[in-house]
Amino acid sequence: MSNAISSPMEFKNYKAFHYTYAGRELVIETGKLAGLANGSVLVRYGETAILCCATASAKPREGIDFLPLSVDYDERMYAAGKIPGGYLKREGKPSEKAVLTSRVIDRPIRPLFPKDLRNDVALTLTVMSVDPDCSPEIAAMIGASTALAISDIPWNGPIGGAYIGLVDGKLVLNPTEAEQKKSDLQLTVAASTEKVVMIEAGANEVDDDTMYEAIMFAHREIKDLLVFIHAIIDEIGKPKFSYPSCELDHDMFDKVFAFCEKDMMEALDTDDKNVRDEKVVPITDAILEKFSEEYPEIGSMMDELIYKIQKKIVRRWLLVDKKRVDGRRMDQIRPLGSEVGLLPRAHGSGLFTRGQTQVLTVATLGMLSEAQMLDGIDSETEKRYMHHYNMPGFSTGEAKPSRSPGRREIGHGALAERSLVPVLPSPEEFPYAIRLVSDVVSSNGSTSQGSVCGSTLALMDAGVPIKAPVAGISCGLITAEDGSWDTMLDIQGLEDFYGDMDFKVAGTHKGITSIQMDLKVDGLTPEIIKAALTQTHIGRDYIIDEVLLKAIPAPRAEVSKYAPKMTSFKIDPDKIREVIGKGGSVIQKIVAESGAKVDIDDDGIICIAAVNGESAAKAKAMIDAIVFEPEVGAVYTGKVTGIKEFGCFVEYAPGKEGMVHISKIAPKRIEKVEDVLALGDVVKVKYMGLDKKGRMDFSIKDAE
Repeated sequence: MSNAISSPMEFKNYKAFHYTYAGRELVIETGKLAGLANGSVLVRYGETAILCCATASAKPREGIDFLPLSVDYDERMYAAGKIPGGYLKREGKPSEKAVLTSRVIDRPIRPLFPKDLRNDVALTLTVMSVDPDCSPEIAAMIGASTALAISDIPWNGPIGGAYIGLVDGKLVLNPTEAEQKKSDLQLTVAASTEKVVMIEAGANEVDDDTMYEAIMFAHREIKDLLVFIHAIIDEIGKPKFSYPSCELDHDMFDKVFAFCEKDMMEALDTDDKNVRDEKVVPITDAILEKFSEEYPEIGSMMDELIYKIQKKIVRRWLLVDKKRVDGRRMDQIRPLGSEVGLLPRAHGSGLFTRGQTQVLTVATLGMLSEAQMLDGIDSETEKRYMHHYNMPGFSTGEAKPSRSPGRREIGHGALAERSLVPVLPSPEEFPYAIRLVSDVVSSNGSTSQGSVCGSTLALMDAGVPIKAPVAGISCGLITAEDGSWDTMLDIQGLEDFYGDMDFKVAGTHKGITSIQMDLKVDGLTPEIIKAALTQTHIGRDYIIDEVLLKAIPAPRAEVSKYAPKMTSFKIDPDKIREVIGKGGSVIQKIVAESGAKVDIDDDGIICIAAVNGESAAKAKAMIDAIVFEPEVGAVYTGKVTGIKEFGCFVEYAPGKEGMVHISKIAPKRIEKVEDVLALGDVVKVKYMGLDKKGRMDFSIKDAE
């Protein structure tokens, strides 16, 4: 048996590439970790560390007509020095922020894959260390791009990412945690050297010009970053592997298109999705009957075939004829409608209709203690405002069971939530936790922005004093091979499917509160971005004035009679123990006698919730009686709680007792307290001040 000990491992292929990004060191390491992945890098940005791995299957997946790409942003709680909550004490399903980050990275990467690639591709981005001053989201995006670019997976990258803040009116690249707390802008941009490929933003009513300049500022910084990434690719990048193209047979497509072109144009030429779908069914049957003998496998390709036939027709209409399937002008919004107060027992409700898209948003108000608790790797621990989005099968006419929310639902809910946050009142102004639920009851495009409009209606109907109404609308894009392009306002389903862009913008009259931009092409020029910002501003102004404010011109003066009535005030933190009482006895008594709910924060903020104002007032009066110091000469009503030889104890406020000496119980001398008083008697006592020993002195005989 050998006693030899293995020598320390050497990583012969290890390389580290250094770059200074926003004044902090960015290091991309290769050749040490995850050597079996097609491409892998460890990104270090400050003390943030992300392991980014790209893998692809050796063969295409059969029977699909899309790229099976997955992007997973995996947060490890140890990255922030935390132990996960819950019974199992291990990471469970991804947090909402992790899901949103996965989507933000997926969106700019996906359009750059070859259109005919069907191999499974997986990007796994594992957060191993978090420096709050160095965004792990941006580090993960840079790492994902680099891992793909140096791998042998076919991909037309790289891209770079930047996070832009607006602090004291100045644009800041990759702001620190302290700067983020003061920032009026949270903008994430992904770009190639030539074009912007993804925009995600939240903003405190930032004007169009400032937003445009922020996007351009990000692109300039990304261009410099990409010089660094290209140098890495040149040094260690692998040749891309070849793959069998899954493109449709061009001859077959041309024959089928010529056969059904006229009928398909007639079927698509309607503003009613149901009518269109019904007309497509006999066309599909006719194609199968005509071509099944010549092309036996055409049945398995039918979904992709119909998609590409419709896409060719719709894009030709938009590019050449400036014609939309529902007959609108390129800058025209679909018919609009709005209504509030649909659900009598809900605290607030609003229905927003745009064409065949309908979103019903319902607002529920609760105590601040009902805020959502967060268990993540950043410093955010709770969320007072929650927005949830649901899109059941019936909204698109599909017979499918309901499932838990997927990434799309989580993303749309978060986008609507981000859009409304800047106009919400502070907890001091409106001491409620707020939950909105947007149920899509009919869908034909732009449901996320319909949720924004429905949310404004629901909040105002619930009596939430928002600072300004918010509307959301989308702008589409159609591009030609010669570089020409045109935008279209308020895209419906087909224009989203077959167009090149979904540029969603929400905001007030004053400015933008959110942006989310999805692309199917390789990027946007500055001119297209400028046009989209201008067009969406005109659209949201129209919706606010002509639709939302005509349904409800201002937030209701009072919350619903079914909503809890809130009272919030502050006490001396030293008095908190007295309000709670031993083992919670005092607070329990207040709740039982008043019928109200009471929350107490460590800083002395007390929040009272009750179904009616009388209960809230009673609870407040009981707390006031506990925390205030008795005034010399004042008379209080109390209950006899204890009898001793030397006197009695009287509870003059909940949980607070004072002693009355036997000499001050009655106008004349008494031998025993029991001759005059019994436990439970209600008496009036006068506060005489402190006695010689510094004790509170009360009198019954002087209270008469």
